[in-house]
Amino acid sequence: MSPFMKDRRLLLTRLKAALGALQGMPIVDPKRIATMGFCFGGLCALDLARADAEIRGAVSFHGMLKPSGLTEPKMRARVLILHGYDDPMAPPEDLLAVAREFTAAGADWQVHAYGQTVHAFTNPQANNRAGGMQYDEAADRRSWHALEEFLAEVLK
Repeated sequence: MSPFMKDRRLLLTRLKAALGALQGMPIVDPKRIATMGFCFGGLCALDLARADAEIRGAVSFHGMLKPSGLTEPKMRARVLILHGYDDPMAPPEDLLAVAREFTAAGADWQVHAYGQTVHAFTNPQANNRAGGMQYDEAADRRSWHALEEFLAEVLK
């Protein structure tokens, strides 16, 4: 993860190559693709949206939110960010920065921030609240429900 966080252009090149491979699969409708990811994968989903890739939606679960510096002036993909408000890896100021970034790009975006919730809230193995990672059954259930509603809307 570290080399890609340092070189977001390299990360985007890899993400676009993976998306191109997916779009070329015979069982895939290339016009009906959404991305989703957890933690670093959430950042990857958001970076594809930032690059105005040919996706309908991007979903980030407790993802890293730091802007890439590569955001296109216009983002067509809809974005859903599912976030633990007390996540030390993506504090509230990062959430505000991504809101400003996506608003400036004209994106259709939404954030579901779960109070008293930290990083890795969907991972039942996460049990280190002091270290900033803790499973939260309610946030896990609520975020999955939000994902289902979002995908039903963007992939119809």
